[in-house]
Amino acid sequence: MDSILFLILRRLRRPLILIIVSFAIAIIGLTLMPGQDDQGHPWKISIFDALYVISYTATTIGFGEIPYAYSKAQRLWLTFSIYLTVIPWFYAVGKIITLLQDTGLRQAVTTERFAKRVRQLQEPFYILCSYGQSSNILAKALDEKGMRVVVIEPQQERLNELELIDTRNIIPYLCADAILPESLERAGVLHPLCSGVIALTDDDNVNLAVAVAVKLMNPELLVIARAERDDITANMASFGTDRIINPYTLFGDQLAMRVHALGTYLLHEWLTGVPGDTLPPPENPPKGRWVVCGYGRFGKSVVENLEREQITTTIIEAMPELTGCDYCIVGSGTEAKTLLEADITNAVGIVAGTDNDINNLSIVMTAFELNPKLFVVIRKNRRHNSRLFKQFNADITMQPTEIIAHECLAHMISPLLAQFLSLARGQSNDWANKLISQLVMTMGETVPETWAIRVDNEDTPAAVELIEAGLNVNLRHLMQDPAKREQQLELVPILLLRNNVPSLVPAPNTSLQIGDRILFCGSPSTKSTLPSILNNTKTLTYIIDGVEVPNSLVWRWLEKKFSKKTQ
Repeated sequence: MDSILFLILRRLRRPLILIIVSFAIAIIGLTLMPGQDDQGHPWKISIFDALYVISYTATTIGFGEIPYAYSKAQRLWLTFSIYLTVIPWFYAVGKIITLLQDTGLRQAVTTERFAKRVRQLQEPFYILCSYGQSSNILAKALDEKGMRVVVIEPQQERLNELELIDTRNIIPYLCADAILPESLERAGVLHPLCSGVIALTDDDNVNLAVAVAVKLMNPELLVIARAERDDITANMASFGTDRIINPYTLFGDQLAMRVHALGTYLLHEWLTGVPGDTLPPPENPPKGRWVVCGYGRFGKSVVENLEREQITTTIIEAMPELTGCDYCIVGSGTEAKTLLEADITNAVGIVAGTDNDINNLSIVMTAFELNPKLFVVIRKNRRHNSRLFKQFNADITMQPTEIIAHECLAHMISPLLAQFLSLARGQSNDWANKLISQLVMTMGETVPETWAIRVDNEDTPAAVELIEAGLNVNLRHLMQDPAKREQQLELVPILLLRNNVPSLVPAPNTSLQIGDRILFCGSPSTKSTLPSILNNTKTLTYIIDGVEVPNSLVWRWLEKKFSKKTQ
């Protein structure tokens, strides 16, 4: 507000000075002009009356001569005062209208409103330091999960897109550069309810600056940042960035996961998707020899992960001296000659992974003509080329935005979810398929909710009370419907963390202990039902042994008395 007031006073300084001076001259002169009252006695107007007369005269309202008819001297001075005050007044009005249209003032007012709305947030929220495609997916997913989001984005066009999306909660946004510490502060980086900052811009240097600034301003805050360069990644890590995302490395890992563990890949995508969505079954990449066009960061990651799965590769690279490729075919891959030299007719798959979208489309079109049975993986670099890529309909389109969004969600929804997914990658594909079958049988094929609880007095007071009383409270009790205890809720516990020792998909008869942390997967309605079990001793007791505990002390006394008589 100080900046807004300063800006207004600075822009209106000249017209305000002119109005004050002209009003002062007109008022003082009017009080000195001689006049007569209704009895003909000499009379002079008071300062207050003069101020009143000049005010309605200068604003062209006009109420007449008060309290008595004016003398010629007073009318002459008032005529002079009209021209003296009306002109500065119109000048000031024009300046005010211009000021209201001033972009600097409007930005200052918008910034102050944004900061005020952030200060008034009463629930945990995340700060998104951009609003590209990845942040768009994140904002929708978090909003569906009931989590608040604040956006900082320097491009107004992207914020216009934000205004058009349908969300449960209003998303506060600010058109500003997140690299500025004051922008981060206005967005709530020091707010006690801020859960974390997500930096996903296309510029590694901007992401680095944001990560460093946040860790210096609020070291305990979760920071997730995108980085493609190794030196930027090392710099972020030195400042304690919690999660550094390289989309190319992630895609290479996911491609390898599709090859040898499709179930594990599907489980990862399913648990980090937008709740309510239905994920289509992914294509299973074939094993054999692949041709990889482009040996940059993306190509190297793909080759490394494919070879780790005992899949041979033939590399095509236009500038091998820059990428360090010593065993590749020199060329871009857009021409049939280079592809034939790579023996494309006997390959099972091709990866078009250059940093040029048109070249990538040309590569796969040419390769597909030479070998229509190819499994095609194509890299998309610019989002405005989406229509072109949809027309080709490749088996896998590498979209960094979706990869980044899913990885962020895994860490933002719950730290236990990220730990579960990491442990799940080490399990067999059969294990993942069995878990997927269990989840589908329990809650259907739509993307479920995932959330974590801790067995303590804050999250589960009823469970703690019964455990301390010596009762056996196990996971099955939390999975029963409080309305019909013989029925099971749409709920599956997928991770139990006890004394920092994880247990994947714990058995339903596992007894709970105080301090346990549990990751659940279930429907949104079940997520809202579970607190009624964990917070209500009467409900949990009924689920355990089928006995309804009376609510009031009187009913408890009567029950105890009658139970003694029956004994």
